[in-house]
Parts: sequence; structure tokens; C-alpha cells
Amino acid sequence: MVATHGWSHPDGSTRGMIARIGTGKRKALKMVAVLGFQSRLIPIAAVMAVLSLIGATTLAAKEASPLPDYVIEAYGDRPSIPDGPLSAELQAAVQVAFVDAVTQSVWGKDQTDALSKIAASKDPRIGWIISDLMRFATSAQLNAILSSAASELLGKNLRTQNAWGTVTDHLIAWDIPAPPGYLAVKRAIFTEIIPGWDRIFVEGDIDWRMVSWGGVLIDNRPHDKTDDLCNCIPAADNPEVTGADEADWLKDDDVIFGITVNGESRAYPRRIMEVREMVNDTLGGRDLGIPYCTLCGSAQAYFTDRLPEGIERPILRTSGLLIRSNKVMYDLTTYSVFDTFLGRAVTGPLAEQGVQLEQATVVTTDWGRWKKDHPDTTVLKERYALGRDPDFRNTRDANGPIFPVGNVDPRLPVHEDVIGAITASGKPVAFQRSKAFVALQNGEEIGFENVRLEIDAGGIRAVDADGSDLGSHQAFWFAWSQFHPDTALWP
Repeated sequence: MVATHGWSHPDGSTRGMIARIGTGKRKALKMVAVLGFQSRLIPIAAVMAVLSLIGATTLAAKEASPLPDYVIEAYGDRPSIPDGPLSAELQAAVQVAFVDAVTQSVWGKDQTDALSKIAASKDPRIGWIISDLMRFATSAQLNAILSSAASELLGKNLRTQNAWGTVTDHLIAWDIPAPPGYLAVKRAIFTEIIPGWDRIFVEGDIDWRMVSWGGVLIDNRPHDKTDDLCNCIPAADNPEVTGADEADWLKDDDVIFGITVNGESRAYPRRIMEVREMVNDTLGGRDLGIPYCTLCGSAQAYFTDRLPEGIERPILRTSGLLIRSNKVMYDLTTYSVFDTFLGRAVTGPLAEQGVQLEQATVVTTDWGRWKKDHPDTTVLKERYALGRDPDFRNTRDANGPIFPVGNVDPRLPVHEDVIGAITASGKPVAFQRSKAFVALQNGEEIGFENVRLEIDAGGIRAVDADGSDLGSHQAFWFAWSQFHPDTALWP
């Protein structure tokens, strides 16, 4: 998500941030040059409330699940993890090193001493808070201090060029639990730096350890304001379309994401989706929210109508946050956060009402084959591409995910394309696209439980045994397997 606009870098820095956050924030940044992040002051009572939560929450003791051999081979053995609340001394150190550092825009001897106490505690749970602060710290000196503390805390030298990524990868792979009161501290850090997240960081069915900054600001523009400027990844609402014969700006080998609803087909060119990442549209008489995660190589389509009575149509937006390199989307109306990969509301009013969006199939193919097999297709207008034509897979992401994902199921390479679907029994299944396509071309039948594959305009879709749509889509293996850790893999 971040490198879509060149606003941040794979090493976790936020260079160039001053140029995009506005005059008021630039003034704030000048005040905190040592830290390298901007801040606004909040009442000291709120700071104390954050720290009281740290001590008030007690972790129930639980046996850590054994690590797979491939994780131990890549990351080593997991450090010892204590149970229970932080000691009073550690609570005070967390306040000084993290909460005070952000809310008071300061890093001095008190913070350094507090961080030393934290590192000496050997409590790896606090590594998550160090990781959160590292994500926003542009100062090389501060990053060195934080990576040294994380190394001591986790018992392994993690001082690398991309220390934030290295530290976070280890925390994820080892499945280190969060410290007591973690959300309160994380919220203090993240919302101080980007106030638009105030309604995002709330309790819910979401693993806040995995949430990181994608390097861009939240898209909170009103619905149907596609052309309004923003310092964000701008969603397209109700985009204008043309017929295939008018889309002379597209080459036959350009990648598109094709969707067919009630017999009406539309192509969403990757050139547009790479820079928009979210479209709210209507097709075949149905409302759709269409997120595209450039990092996961995954375009998905969710029906956003026919929800329980009293629930307004969700207007999906990009939050600027990531979970294991997958974009975090939210509903503009209620600020409910959705699991982008699963279509399930995980925070806010929509989570409380148990909203689960139904998925429509997205076929990944090229424009030439799509328009040949779907001659009546419409396609989004060129102007939504913002004049850009990125190809991240062969440039930015060529060497693997640029954000921390931790351990990846080793059955396939991280960027192998798979077609994913859910069976009638609820079992996720992934089909290696390259092998499945060859088999289908050779006339072979491919299936798993009730799921069947078929070729559609040079792409692949999954259908039920009766031929009905199953809401499948293509994605990189690392993304599908981490959001469906119990997935079956064909063959």
C-alpha cells in the first residue's frame, strides 16, 4: 500500500512525510526533530488512564503452542514468555519510554533509562510496543536505540538495516503475546501521530498486534467525492464506465479484474486499482465494495447490499493501516473495521451486529481475452488511473513482501498465485494457478469437495457442483495461507 505513492520506504522510514501532512503538522514536526514523528498534546489524565489499564489487565496463563519446524529453522527458538501483569516498575518505564515520548514529543535521558529497564526485564511481550514506536521513528539514532533494546529483550541480535521489519517478523513468527493493556498504549501512539484513527483503534475481534502503519493517511472523504484531493489512497465511488470499443487506452495484455453479476460484466484495470485500491460500485443491480491489495496481489468483491434491516450500505475506505501486509478497510459510515480478506466486520457497530459480507468472484486475466469472451463488458474510464502505470510485482515487491508477515506456510513460494475458495463444509482451499490452468486447458476436471474450477476469459473462477458462483479470487500464497492458516492445497 505505502509504496503505491512513493511516500515511504521498505526500511520502515517515513521520509517525505512533512511534504504531505499540511502546514500545521509541519510545525509540529519541527518541534520533534529528534524523534522524527509528529505529535499533539493530550491531557495528562488521559495518559495516566492509559497506564492504569496496563496494570489493570491480567493475562491468563496459557501454554504456548509449539512452533513448526520451519519457523524454528528461520527464526530460532521462542524466548521465554512470562504470565500476568507488568510490575509497577515496568509500568512506569512503559509510561516514560513510550507514552511520554509520544505525547510530550521528547526523547532524553529519562526515556533511555526507562528503555534500558524494559530491555533488562527480558519480557518479550513489550517488544510489540517497541515495534510500534519504531514504525514511526525516522531518526537513525532512535531506531538504533530501539533495535538494541528489542535485541536484548528478545535475546537475539536484530540490529539490521530494516530493524523494524526484522523485529516484527520475529514477534509474529514466534507468536509473542501482547503485553497487558496493549491496545491502550498502541492507541495512544497511533492516534497521536494520525488523529484520523481515533475511531479506528477500539476494542473488537481483531488482533491489534498485527496492525501496522502502511505509510499513508486514512481516506475519510465523504461518499461520492472521488475527485476530491486527499493525502490518502483515494477510493473511487460510482466510477464512470465506457464500452469495450471506447477503451483504446488499454492494451490487450493489460491485467484486469473481471466481475460478472446477474449477467452484467465489468473490467477493473489493474492500472486503476493499483492507485485507487478501493471502488464502491453498482453492477447487475447489486452494490459492491471492491478492495485491491497491491501487497497481496488480491482483488476482491463484496456485496454491500441486502444486509439485515436497519444497516446502511457500508462505504468501504482504505484506513492507511495493514495487517500482515494486507490492507485494513473500514466503513465510512460507522467506522467499523473489516477483515479485508474475509469480509467480516471486526470492530464497531457492524461487528456488534455480526455483519459478514458475501463475496462475488473476481477473475484475474488480461483485457484482450476478457473483452473477447465478454463483448458487452463495460470498463472504468482511464482518468481513474491518475496517469500512472505501476507494476509492483516486478519492481517494488520483486524480492518478497516489503512489510512484515512473519512465518509463511512453506508449501509454496510467497508470491505464487493461487485461486482461493471456501467449500460447503467451511474448508478453505487454494489451487496453484499455474498448474490448475494447464490442467484445465488439457480438459482435466479440478475439484475439491464441492468446489470446481473453470476457465473464464483466460482467468479461473471457482463454482459449486451445480455451477453457481462461489466468490473466488486470486491472491499471493503468503496472503491466502496466513488468513486461512488451515487451508487445503490442491493437488
